Amino acid sequence: MARRRYVARGVDGGYRIWENRARRWWGELYELCPDELLNELNGTRNYAKITALLRKYRAQKR
Repeated sequence: MARRRYVARGVDGGYRIWENRARRWWGELYELCPDELLNELNGTRNYAKITALLRKYRAQKR
């Protein structure tokens, strides 16, 4: 099985997305684990769907 490029890691206050290739954090801090977003980032990478999911998870923080 190939290594995933993006993985969610638990940090203080929630989850952050770690990008393995660049070895840095990607995106913001999320209170809930962004499973759908990770699947899209590691899968088909549909820009419109990723944008919609980012808005969804960002709205859950408020």
